[in-house]
Parts: sequence; C-alpha cells; structure tokens
Amino acid sequence: MDAKRLLRSRLIAARGARPAVEIARAQTPLAEHGIVVAGRLSRVAAFAGVGTEPPTRELLDRLRDAGVHVLVPIVAEPRLLWAPYDGWERLVPGPFGLLQPDGPVQPDALASVDLVFAPALAVDVHGNRLGWGKAHFDRALVDVEPSRVVAVVFDDEVLDEIPVEPHDRPVGAVLTPSGLRRLGG
Repeated sequence: MDAKRLLRSRLIAARGARPAVEIARAQTPLAEHGIVVAGRLSRVAAFAGVGTEPPTRELLDRLRDAGVHVLVPIVAEPRLLWAPYDGWERLVPGPFGLLQPDGPVQPDALASVDLVFAPALAVDVHGNRLGWGKAHFDRALVDVEPSRVVAVVFDDEVLDEIPVEPHDRPVGAVLTPSGLRRLGG
C-alpha cells in the first residue's frame, strides 16, 4: 500500500531528525506514566526502545523493580519469542539494531501477560498502529485483545488516521510522554 509506505518513510525521517536530547527527555515521563498503568500488574511484555524509538529503559527497570515480571521480545524470523528482562545491561544486540535478552525463552508468553507495550512509528485515534514494516508485532499480537495492547510513541505521532491493511493489529491505548490515552470506540 503506497500511502502506508509513504507515511512510514515520512515518520522514519522525522524520527531521524528528532534531537537526541528530546528523545532522552521522554524517558522519565514515559516511565512515570507507564508505571501507573502497569505497576500493579503481574506480567507485562515490552520492548527495549533503541535509537530513535521512544526510550523504554527506565520503564522496564521501574516495572521490574516493582515486582512485575517483564518479558522482552527476541526476533526469531519471522516471529517473536519472549524472554525475561533481567536488566538493560544483560540485553544483547539482535537483528535490526535491536536489543534483546539471550533467553531463556518462555513459550506462549503473550497468552499469559496482562499488558503489552508495543513499539510503533505512529498510532491513530481509532487504535490503528503503524509499525516498522516487518509485521513482527502484528503476528505476535494476533491472539491478544487490543484492550491489552498499548502503543508507545512520541506525542506528535498520534495521528487522526493511519492507512490499515487486513493483517494490522489494533491497540487499545497509546503511551506518550504526555500520558496514557485510550483509543478507538
């Protein structure tokens, strides 16, 4: 879909132009709002934000310190596997410049989590999520209720509308440095 590809390109370029200080400044508010949302849950899946992504290190650490069992994805083409988060310094380089645990993998991990913090380039007010284009999270979220999925983006990446395709998985909320916002109907 050309409209989706063009939007993705534009958003990647905008992320690349975002000053590093602005990315770093988002870390604490994301963690503060995220811990309010997930701090009382038992099991949460989340991603290790790197590069131009919203930074999630502080969020992951705060969740772990609050006693939440945090799972982080391992890219195992064409799908994601999940392993416990044991601290940022224990993550290893993975495909696409990502950081990931080196195991042990937990089978059927997403079936047992209370909430998933999903990466996104943007999300719209209807709950449509635009990812990086590999569909890893779309495949992983196929059996997860949208109400249990929170996309993590910067404030200016919440859009009015995103082009969608049949395989795209919706989300129920978005976490930005400004806070949590429920999406869709």
